[in-house]
Amino acid sequence: MESKAVYFEGVSAENTGVTFGLVKERLNALGIKKLVLASTTGSTAGMAMEFFKDSGVKLIVVPHQYDFKRKENPFPQELVKTLRDSGHEVHFGTMLFHTDGLYGSGTATVMANLLRCFSQGVKVCFEIVLMATDGGLLSSGENVIAIAGTGRGSDTALVMQAASSQNSKNLRVNQIICKPLNQLKIEPSSPEN
Repeated sequence: MESKAVYFEGVSAENTGVTFGLVKERLNALGIKKLVLASTTGSTAGMAMEFFKDSGVKLIVVPHQYDFKRKENPFPQELVKTLRDSGHEVHFGTMLFHTDGLYGSGTATVMANLLRCFSQGVKVCFEIVLMATDGGLLSSGENVIAIAGTGRGSDTALVMQAASSQNSKNLRVNQIICKPLNQLKIEPSSPEN
């Protein structure tokens, strides 16, 4: 099997439109009917709702959990209502890779940092699919496309088989649709005298 993967040279919110276009192509080719989408402020969710409106796909939008870095959640409640009224889902679940304080171990951070070796968006795709499955919005083994990004917008999309956090070893990435190159920029060290 051959499949195209796109690698973005830069991180930019402008990658969102290209990412959505690539996802739409893969949706049609694979017959997948659910997209799991990270959206902090609702901007990306609103764009996705418009972009995919006639595709027959269900969006499962995963914003930040409540009380994460801010007193007020930045995802607008009006958009939650609009999405749900349009047949989509919004899930404010526990962000699994931010639970070190809850469990008293660094395992979640280690997992998150290992996934960031691929890109921030890859880490978020893993997290939101686990969260959506834990919330009963996906079935274990279900094929979905997860979309996330680095900073603003979307630049990462993966075809995945869903799993819950209780069975995370069953979570699979079947295809990479796109991601940033994520090159590490290491400054040369100066010789010590």
